[in-house]
Formats: sequence, structure tokens, C-alpha cells
Amino acid sequence: MVTDNLVVTTKNYIKKTYQDKGYLNTKVTLDTKPDTTNVNTVNMLIAIDKGSKIKIKDINLIGNEAFTNKKVKASLKKTKEKMIGRVWKTSKYIEADFEEDLKGLITTYSENGYRDARILEHSVAWNEDQTINVNLKIEEGNKYYFGDIKFLGNTKYTDQQLQGMLRIQKGDTYNGKLLKERSTGDGSPDSEDIATLYQDNGYLFSRVMPVETRISNDSINIEIRIYEDEPTKINKVTINGNDKTNDHVVYREIRTRPGYLYSKSQIIRTIREIGQLGFFDAETISPDIKPNFTDKTVDIDYTIAEKGSSQIELQGGYGGGSFIGTVGLSFNNFSIRNILNGKAYKPLPMGDGQVLSLRLQKSKYYTTGSFSFTEPWLGGKKPQSLSLSVYYSGQYRYNYQTRDVDKDQRLNIIGASVGLGRRLKWPDDNFSLMQSISYQSYNLKDYPISTFSFSTGQSNNLAYNITFARKNSGPNPIFPKSGSEFSIIGKFTLPYSLMNDKDYSTLDDQEKYKWLEYYKASFLGKWYTAITKDLVLMTNAEFGFLGRYNKELGYSPFERYFVGGDGMASYQLDGRTTVALRGYENGQISSVFGGTIYNKFQMELRYPITLKPSASIYALTFLEAGNAYDGFEELNPFNLKRSAGMGLRVFMPAFGLLGIDFAYGFDPMYGGTQPSGWQTHFVIGQQF
Repeated sequence: MVTDNLVVTTKNYIKKTYQDKGYLNTKVTLDTKPDTTNVNTVNMLIAIDKGSKIKIKDINLIGNEAFTNKKVKASLKKTKEKMIGRVWKTSKYIEADFEEDLKGLITTYSENGYRDARILEHSVAWNEDQTINVNLKIEEGNKYYFGDIKFLGNTKYTDQQLQGMLRIQKGDTYNGKLLKERSTGDGSPDSEDIATLYQDNGYLFSRVMPVETRISNDSINIEIRIYEDEPTKINKVTINGNDKTNDHVVYREIRTRPGYLYSKSQIIRTIREIGQLGFFDAETISPDIKPNFTDKTVDIDYTIAEKGSSQIELQGGYGGGSFIGTVGLSFNNFSIRNILNGKAYKPLPMGDGQVLSLRLQKSKYYTTGSFSFTEPWLGGKKPQSLSLSVYYSGQYRYNYQTRDVDKDQRLNIIGASVGLGRRLKWPDDNFSLMQSISYQSYNLKDYPISTFSFSTGQSNNLAYNITFARKNSGPNPIFPKSGSEFSIIGKFTLPYSLMNDKDYSTLDDQEKYKWLEYYKASFLGKWYTAITKDLVLMTNAEFGFLGRYNKELGYSPFERYFVGGDGMASYQLDGRTTVALRGYENGQISSVFGGTIYNKFQMELRYPITLKPSASIYALTFLEAGNAYDGFEELNPFNLKRSAGMGLRVFMPAFGLLGIDFAYGFDPMYGGTQPSGWQTHFVIGQQF
């Protein structure tokens, strides 16, 4: 029905739509003409002249004495003056954003003690050059401070304990927002406040209310009124959504169990632990808390969504005169107890949280294969893991000019390891201890390698490995937003040269290194800090050292550090540790024989594009620096190779992590004189 109201409403709606995008001079006209082909019908023509975007030339302030003009304008997050060179914030005027900025300005005043601050007037004035000026008249009021702070109703905790959580003292600048956050929480999972303190210790039905009781001159007295109620016990815990994963795999990670006191922090910890399994979409794990007021209990239901966790690798290509084929299978939620149960093959026995990996790569001149298995809950009752792995590598001498293979010149490597790990309760239950024994046998026949000092003979590497780690990052293992990861890693062989009477100065290298001896220590630490809801800063520090027992024998030619490039561990013949440092070619920061010491520092900003189960994608930009050194004589922690760049990561459950980085190296590589410059790195199956 065509009415005057319809015409006016339509014009206003279209005009406002354009004005909300900064087109303040938008003109809209409606013209109706009878439709000669239909009775009682008109055709409507809407003409829109949106004009140009209107920019803000000046923001004029009146009445601000406590804050400078610069600080007031900085508080207006989306309302900015026109300025040459500003590309991250536009200066267009949008009324809705301006109204929101005014609320933010008052919040800024109140956070600094000016609780009575208000906007007396605000207006917009047009300039001849089709820009506008924004005029603000502010009444700041008096500045207030916290007066006496009292706690009422608390019997579970003393005033001193609650004051330790509140962390506000008499005489501090009054901040109503801070008072509320320290009393009842700021909405974040790791909020430290009085309400969370009660809820972490069973008091689900407790209430905390900060109240202003008296204003005397410039001081405001506060009462924190607490209604504790009775402790709440957990009655029932359920899970739903796990169609493939067996219930016991999820339940063993749950820290809120029937009979336990309710704990908000343990619910958050449970969400992180389930997300770290890798079998579920960490972004959608949600607990449904159902309080029972009559009997002071609570039911908790965890809703989870399965995602693909197994991966397949199929590669084939022709290079260097030979076809190279690769087959890799990784089952990250395997069930070995059902391996003989034909009904469990859908298409494979899955659901018990075990990890089984197989990989085979073959060409005309080499063959490699590996098998590994991990049981994360050995025995099913305690979080202690068992891991087994074996691998084989056989290589023949290949002439790239004639493309002939000489099988009489070969290198065979056989390796195996067995490890036991357990989750610790001290210093806290985020710590874990992993111990393993590894063995590699190197058998060479007329096969020279740059890092080996002999071409015919046998070398053995029997080592004890220990890792002491703490991890509480999460909740999404692909894109952690909080927490940290630390690990101290040690690798030790027996000091064979100190256990015999051999004169190593007279022995040839084959005899010297028949049994490798060394000790190796590394430290790695990562921190995840949420700058905004989605923007995350990852900081990283690493250090590694390869030591020797006997100066006469010297450093081992194996197990060295090769720094630079994408960090992909593609060359493991000599047990080397590859360390990524983007902006440089692979391994080119170290000498040709590798370093015995390295350090690395990194800052990386990450922003998610999508975190869906089918594909998680995030963009990143980074600064990093590091170096490798040949012994303590050359160690200079401030002599670092620096780089910066940007990249993209894509994680698909079936294929793992894929990524690309564009990085600029500011310093020369080992032995060079010119900066490394721009480098492009491709990443497969690895996170920095």
C-alpha cells in the first residue's frame, strides 16, 4: 500500500544507510507514476545521489582541564580528525560510532576518578570545503578517591585474604570499572576476583556486590557485601557429541567429577584439556551448568563436536633423475584393542585416543620407513604414556651427472626408542616428565658425508633423553590465545672415553666415534597473550648447548644445531637439531659442521581468519633473531641474525598444517657479507 508514511520511511531508511557509511550529504527522491498496465498500481523510481564521504576536519573541545586535547581525542576510538598518512583509521563521521565514542570518553574519565564527568553538548558544524567540525563541551566534575573499604558477610575468607584479591587501597584514584572487575570479574576465563575465588572453592550460589555507601568530600567509601550461601557439590557430569571417540577418553580429561566441589577454574581447565586432545573443535566446547537450588548441587553437561584427527600423506614426483614416492598415515585417535575386531573397522578401529603413525618414502637411491605408537594413558587409570618408535634409512651413492646408483657405496641407519611419560602433581599438575632411551646405528661403506669424519665404518648413538615441561596454553591447540609452554630437554650418553684407558689422540676418527658421547641441553619457552579478543601475541625464547665429557675427544660431530630457514627436519642422518629462523636459507646461519650452541628470540602477532573444524586459518607477522656458535669461545648473545616478515597458516585435519612465510633477513648468512634479503618459506606439518 502506497502511503505518505511508506514514502517517508523509505527515503529515511535509504538516507540513513548511506549516512552510516559516511555519506552525510546523501539525497534521496521518490517519484511515483501510475502503471497503465495494471489498475490501482504505481511504479516507483528511487533516485539516490550519495555524494562524497564527509571527513572530520577538526575536533573542538571545551571544558577539558584534567585531560589534554590529545588524550581526549585518543579516547575517541572511531572518531578521528582528517590527517595525511593515516590509513589505519578513517576520519569519516558516522553518528552511531560517534555516540559510542562519547560513552567510551565518559568511561575513560570515570576510570581516572572523574565519576561525575558528562558531555554537556555536542554538535556538528559544516565547513566550506565540505568537511565538518565536531564540537564537544565536557563537564569533568571533581576527582574522587577510594575511602574506607569494608567487607560484610564473609566467613570463609578473612578481610586480609579478600583485600589481597581486591588489590585496591584507601587513597587510590577511584575507578568504578576496576572495582566491579576485581569484585565480580571481567568476563575472561583467567579473571582474578573475589567472586571467582568463591566459585573456585565450591560456592556456586555466592553473590558479591560492591556498594558505594558514602561520599565525603573527594572520598568514596565502599562496602563489599558478600552472600556466601552453602558449598555446592557436583551431582552429575555428562558429555554429548562424541560420535567416534569413546566416552572414557573424554571422561578421563574431565576435572569436575561427581562428589567434587564446584570449581569454575576446573571447568575452564577441563575445556582446555578436552581441546588439547585434538579430536574435537576446541572453539565450540561449551559446558551447560545446571544448578539445583533445592539440594545445593549442580549438574554439568559438556557439549563437544568431533572433527577429523587422522592425516594422510600421499606424494609423488620426479626429481634428480628418479621418481620419489611417499606414503604416510597418522591415526591420532586409534584403538589398538579393537585391531582384531572386524566390526570396529569404520574404516579403522578408532576412539581410544592412541596415536599410530606409518611412513614410507622410496626412490631409486634411498628408502626410509618409520613406525611409531603412543598410548597416552597406559593402564587406563593414570595420565602416564608409553611411546615406541622404530625407523630405517638406506641410502646409496648416486651420481647426479650419469644418474647411476652404486649400491656398494651405502649408508644404513637403524633406530629405535622407547619412552615413558607422566603428568606430575608437583609443582602443579600442568607439569609433565618424559623419559626415553634411544638408539641409532650408523653403518657406512665408502659413503662420505660432510658432517661425518669417516666414510667407512660404524657408529652407535645410545642416549638417555629426559624432558621436563609445563603446558597450560589453549584452549585451541592450533590457535592458543592464552597460557604458556615451557620445556627443559636433556640428552645424555655414557662418558665412554672416561671409562677406558684409550689414548684418543692416537686413534682414527672411526674408532673415536664408534660410540658417540656427548650431553645436550635445551630450553624452550612460549607465551601467548591476547591483545584483543582475537589478536594474539606469541613470544618465544630458545637456547641449546652441546657439551663434551673429554676435551681430548672434542665435540661430537653428530647432534649439532643447524639454524636458519623453515626449520623443516628433512635431513636427520647425523641426529642434527634444525632450528627455524625465517629470512635465511636452511641451515645457513650455522657453519657447515653445525653449531654447538644456539639461541633464538621471537615475537609473532597472530590473527584468525577462520577457526572452523574443516579448516583453521590465521595470518601472522613476526620479528625474530637468533644465531649459532661454535663453542663458548665464540658465544656472543647479542650477535644475532635478525629478520621480519609475514605469513599464513592453514590447518586441515586430513593434511595437517600448511603455511607460507615471506621474510626479510637483515644480516649476512654464515661467511657472507651482504644481507640475506627476502626469502620465501613453505611449511608442512610444523608450527613455529
